[in-house]
Amino acid sequence: SRGLGDVYKRQALYTAKNCQTCHGADGKAPIMGMYPKLNGQNKDYLVAQMKDIKSGARNNGMSMAMKAMVATVTDEEFEAIADYLSKVK
Repeated sequence: SRGLGDVYKRQALYTAKNCQTCHGADGKAPIMGMYPKLNGQNKDYLVAQMKDIKSGARNNGMSMAMKAMVATVTDEEFEAIADYLSKVK
């Protein structure tokens, strides 16, 4: 992740992409019970879910609410955000 290697940059990206709006600070406190906690989740799983939501392969549950949120997120950014969240305790 060229340029996104720093943990603070990855955390800032999570905030810049408005992830905390629904999933809470550091992915620990979703605003609704139906939204998942993301902290400590497996990185590869997070990347796969975000990519599937963006592509439309996943369209169940609340994923449609996320589709617009991830529309402009790049694969490199998905990797950086997922890496950050996987390491939050």
